[in-house]
Amino acid sequence: MMPKFVLLPTDIVIVVLLAALTFYLIHVARSEELKARWRYVVSSGASLCSLSLLCFFLLLSVVDSVHFRPVIDVQAGRPIYDVKAYSLLDKALGKASSAEEKSYSMPLATQTFEKISRFEDGKPVRDYEPLKAGGAHLKNNADWAEDVIVKSACGLGAGLVLSALLWFLTVGLIARYKDRSFKGEVRTLFKRRDEVPYEAVLTTCSVLIVLGCLIGALWPYYHVMGTDQTGNDVLYQAFKSVRTALVIGTLATLTTLPFAVVLGICAGFFKGWVDDLIQYLYTTLSSIPSVLLIAASVLMIQVFIDSHPGMYATGIERADLRLFMLSIIIGLTGWATLARLLRAETLKISQLDYIQAAHAFGLGPFKIMKRHVLPNVIHIILIVAVLDFSGIVLYEAVLSYVGVGVDPTTHSFGSMINAGRLELSRTPVVWWNLCAAFTFMLTLVLSANLFASAVREAFDPRLVLKIGRKK
Repeated sequence: MMPKFVLLPTDIVIVVLLAALTFYLIHVARSEELKARWRYVVSSGASLCSLSLLCFFLLLSVVDSVHFRPVIDVQAGRPIYDVKAYSLLDKALGKASSAEEKSYSMPLATQTFEKISRFEDGKPVRDYEPLKAGGAHLKNNADWAEDVIVKSACGLGAGLVLSALLWFLTVGLIARYKDRSFKGEVRTLFKRRDEVPYEAVLTTCSVLIVLGCLIGALWPYYHVMGTDQTGNDVLYQAFKSVRTALVIGTLATLTTLPFAVVLGICAGFFKGWVDDLIQYLYTTLSSIPSVLLIAASVLMIQVFIDSHPGMYATGIERADLRLFMLSIIIGLTGWATLARLLRAETLKISQLDYIQAAHAFGLGPFKIMKRHVLPNVIHIILIVAVLDFSGIVLYEAVLSYVGVGVDPTTHSFGSMINAGRLELSRTPVVWWNLCAAFTFMLTLVLSANLFASAVREAFDPRLVLKIGRKK
């Protein structure tokens, strides 16, 4: 029987994000100016590599946003659904989403990291314990090194073959499309030219394919990045944390932008009592410590959630509502910085000659702000929005540290870093939890920053001539 699909608030955010991207791509296809600016963006190999990684993270989040409750039994012709909701990513990752060890284990280990006390034949014994899902297929631990090397070699070999096939097919299709010979197209790879450097995308995809095949070859038999204190697979938590980071960063940033853009531009354009009122608002908001304001708001939301347990059929719905409200609260309390910057830039732009000419021709203030002011501050909005996105992803770790972050049952980089902070102070050091969170977070934030840098440069109104030369 069909499972029961569960639509969470953050799932709606992912769907809206995909829809917005789709409509924007259609809009770009109809505008020659936008196409010219995006050609400038994709003319950079670094921005294409970053875009490829962001698309991978977005795809991972989309797969992790399809939730359902499987049928576990049928009684009197009516299905009985599981009390726990799963995502497509949970089912794709298989054992890691359900198998739990007793405690820490190192990457690719076959036994626990620490000795565990147990009773054997009525006597207490303290020794290392074999893992349930780490090398359980081995008959002898002496075969561990050979098994890991063989499986790694198979994974790398498969990844290299798939990557070579991807390169061959892509180069062949592009050569045919451009009416060139295959050898001629190969000679143009990794060389400076005015066309889209698609080899950057192929290189990034090849790295992802090789890593995916390597992990896929080892995943069914080992914990590739080890386990944490409660025995959960660390790599699985890192994959699940990507969606949390994207939801928090995207939703909080989208919540911030309308308030910051509208209030910041209006303050700089109208001046007078409008400027005084808006300055009073964001000055008051900035004077309140953000952590305390967010903590108070999250605690009130948590009291409401705890007071209405009947509203949620599963635990994931409770946790997701807290994640959704946390993102909204961060966005509502974080618009002051961007509004202040936009006010200052609008004050300068409003004194320029073409703005005065627009006033003289009788254009209304809102048309002037839309046609002349907003396009000239869009580069500032992009810079601050991406910095805010990166900062919010990192800020979530601070909130988790003080206990007002995401729900403890929700996987996030903040929770992993908070746990890793304690693990670094113990002996021996448990480093793999923090290493996995740091690697994934660094890749996500760095990709967003590099891509936004290229977008900011392309949409800077002072670079019109440069775009003209890139055509």
